[in-house]
Amino acid sequence: MSERKYQICSNCIMDTSDPGIVFDERGWCDYCCNYYNDILPNWHPDEQGEKMLAPVIEKIKQDGQGRDHDCLIGISGGVDSSYITYLAKEKFGLKPLIFHIDTGWNSDLSVSNVNKMIDGLHLDLHTEVVDWLEMKDLQVAFLKSQVPYQDLPQDLAIFSALYNFAAKNNFKYIITGANYSTECVRGPLEWTYYLTDMRHVRDIHQRFGQRPLKTFPTADIFKYKLYYRFVKGVRVIKPLDYMPYIKENAIQELVARFGWQRYEHKHHESRFTRFYEGYWLPKKFGYDKRRTYFSSLILTKQMTREEAIERIAKLDLDEQTISQEFEYVAKKLDLTVAELWELFHGEKKTYRDYKNNLALINLGTRVLQMLGVEKRVMR
Repeated sequence: MSERKYQICSNCIMDTSDPGIVFDERGWCDYCCNYYNDILPNWHPDEQGEKMLAPVIEKIKQDGQGRDHDCLIGISGGVDSSYITYLAKEKFGLKPLIFHIDTGWNSDLSVSNVNKMIDGLHLDLHTEVVDWLEMKDLQVAFLKSQVPYQDLPQDLAIFSALYNFAAKNNFKYIITGANYSTECVRGPLEWTYYLTDMRHVRDIHQRFGQRPLKTFPTADIFKYKLYYRFVKGVRVIKPLDYMPYIKENAIQELVARFGWQRYEHKHHESRFTRFYEGYWLPKKFGYDKRRTYFSSLILTKQMTREEAIERIAKLDLDEQTISQEFEYVAKKLDLTVAELWELFHGEKKTYRDYKNNLALINLGTRVLQMLGVEKRVMR
């Protein structure tokens, strides 16, 4: 097959590094068309949205009467989770229990930011630590599998631990910082595969892992979407979609109110994520997740296309930092630097090379899109 001619969207900066991207006669990509046709008309970050959110907040308070905490919030130390923690306590008057999962990759800055939010708001924090030997084994298995989405083990642990804790401890509401304002463009499956496809995870681990995952937190998509929602009654609330949310304004407010410190780039609260997104993914596979982040900000008028093009033209990490990160990651995973570089230069694979439940997941996604629950392009 001949290679596809390179093309970049004339409205955002998504391009043909997404193999499934489609452009219209204007040169606009399907992510932009999806935003203007499906997301924007149904998204109300204004007074209407706040009126829609108010009864939800009141219901959380009513259901939480007599309990020490009426909702659960997962915090990473990043801007979205920090800001929603602030709003939940100060603006909404909720009684959140703050949940943090330690995967072994926290940056010093993320730990500091979490502590500043907890201390500044006088909140209770519950921290779970993933068994490092199991975490390491699954991460090395994924590196050996040669799939692009090397952050899946860490994301799986964070996501699963939060939802498992909520279900086990009868939390009916999980407040999340997920939002359209900075995340209206979702990368394709080649870049970020479904972390809750446990058939896929198990196949990779069985092929390349060496240690049983006895305590590693997991929650497959069926448990998450069906059992936890309809049997355990766990609901996910995304307040940032119902009010104006400008990322830079939120950062400035956190800095002024709590002494919170900004990160150089999105998701850099994790040392592994910084390494993976800043070098491994774009240099090995040609997938730069900043395209989705910047395109989201372009669509929501928080960044110009010109600014995004200028920033995407150069890597976030300089050569010296990349060398240091290879040494840090290799040592932490009990690999030599040479072994990690060998994996980097290995034959590239995709989710198609391993067992998966994609057909069933796609069916569920189509149902959610028909019901209007999911409005973003998902492929």
